[in-house]
Amino acid sequence: MHLYPAIDLLDGQVVRLTHGAFDAVTAYGNDPAAQARRWREEGADWLHVIDLSGARDGVRRQEGALRALCETGLNVQAGGGVRTADDIAAMLDSGVSRVIVGSVAITQPKLFSTWLQQFGGDRLVAALDVCIESGVAVPVIKGWVESSLTTLDQLLVGYQGSSLRHVLITDVGRDGALAGPATEFYASLTARWPELAIQASGGVAALPDLKALSTAGVDGVIVGKALYEKRFSLREAITCLHAA
Repeated sequence: MHLYPAIDLLDGQVVRLTHGAFDAVTAYGNDPAAQARRWREEGADWLHVIDLSGARDGVRRQEGALRALCETGLNVQAGGGVRTADDIAAMLDSGVSRVIVGSVAITQPKLFSTWLQQFGGDRLVAALDVCIESGVAVPVIKGWVESSLTTLDQLLVGYQGSSLRHVLITDVGRDGALAGPATEFYASLTARWPELAIQASGGVAALPDLKALSTAGVDGVIVGKALYEKRFSLREAITCLHAA
């Protein structure tokens, strides 16, 4: 299982949001590249980056910071404000290894499928933020305040036959809350969709959470607030997974 330490950028600051709310921001400094280098020294090989300013405004905002992160030697998957094929091409040209696409992957699956064909399934990540209601996962958009008209399962069925490979699924009810991940939910997803490399996001608070997600079969896990709040270090997380 791959570990993706997370850097969320908001107006030049490294931050974490609680439940994705822009009025629930905790700042952790203004030097994202320095943070990335520390994680590289602890054994990281990937970095998960979201331009929250771009996601908020619908336009990529922090290209300089993103380029600096790509220059740290880490593989970077990044998103925020990606709306066009030109946005994807520009991010790949800046050194990003994988581009994260959120809203378009949910609301315009046919368009996203053409991007998958154009750029390749290994260069794109479909970010599907979901709200779990009565055991059913429903994708949400527009700052997590509007539910889509399809369930997560229906959306993934629509991508069968496409080049979709990497899928990041965030449980918005647990994001930034340090409440533990929805392990059974992710286990059901990996069983239902074994051909997808599913990344889990939301809720990781302790090292046993990582072991549980590894057992659930996810390909990767995004770790953010737990690292910033020093619940454990990245080096401890890597050691924990190697010992599992």
